[in-house]
Amino acid sequence: MIRSTYRTFGSPADVIELEEHIPHALTDGEIRVRMLAAPINPADINFILGNYGIRPDLPCTPGMEGCGEVLESRSDDFSVGDKVIFVRRVGTWTNEVVCPGSAALKIPAETPVEQAAMLKINPLTAWAMLTQFRELPENSWIIQNAANSGVGVCAIQIAKLLGLRTINLVRREEPIKELVDLGANLVLLDNAESIEHVKKVTADQPPALALNAVGGDSALRLMDALAPKGTHVTYGAMSMRSLKVPNKFLIFKRIELHGYWSTEWIKEQEAEKISTVYKQLAEWVIDGKLTQLVDSRFPLQDIRTALGRAQEGKRHGKVLLSLEK
Repeated sequence: MIRSTYRTFGSPADVIELEEHIPHALTDGEIRVRMLAAPINPADINFILGNYGIRPDLPCTPGMEGCGEVLESRSDDFSVGDKVIFVRRVGTWTNEVVCPGSAALKIPAETPVEQAAMLKINPLTAWAMLTQFRELPENSWIIQNAANSGVGVCAIQIAKLLGLRTINLVRREEPIKELVDLGANLVLLDNAESIEHVKKVTADQPPALALNAVGGDSALRLMDALAPKGTHVTYGAMSMRSLKVPNKFLIFKRIELHGYWSTEWIKEQEAEKISTVYKQLAEWVIDGKLTQLVDSRFPLQDIRTALGRAQEGKRHGKVLLSLEK
């Protein structure tokens, strides 16, 4: 078996290694999973750099999500042949994973492998931000930046399924048509002029919810477009700029500021709720109503090339690792 690993934090291309390993024999409650596919997420890059919200013990096998098939089980919740994703980090950039059954979740067998591999983080993040911070009446507007990101694309599709309308800010013109074709109601460049246009379009019903993945001035533009007492949820910081909020948004608009981190959200939920949410997301995927784009695919042996591509701009979707031997 082959797995990726790193022994020190740093640039992924410099610190990632491949090594042979033999997974340990199962103990009670554990499962052995043959990995099928796993994406390379921005969070994975930050994890390797040592910039993520938590730091693992080293050496470490990276990979926050992925899809696999159960080869062996000593857990009452899983049988050989079950298709699974992982709701807790197990290190998915490897041929095989041995983990507690509590770290995995069975999903419908008909869920497409590549979409299943990307199910844990982006779809859940979009769903949770759209449903867990505000109760939005049907036809409400929501506004987001980084709308062509993985979460942004999921938010457009899930909002449509929930009967909500989306205002989507992007940094360049190329993704606009694609997002409209996906179901976005309004797609604009992320600048001050666009916010003035948003105010005119939504004059009678300004958005009550904003989803922020960028920070800096872009985050402030979302606040400017929000309704009084609107909710502003931050889940990323692509600009690497701190969120410095002008007093007027807190005093006169009384905007609520929240942060979202899927890792902590999952920890705080009952197992039944987690299962129910992922079942709904998987059903939408199976029905073709929720999909994420794949930019490119690489075997595990080409991990450094895959990491390089994942860090390039103007990608057209996720970079996936194909993990079958």
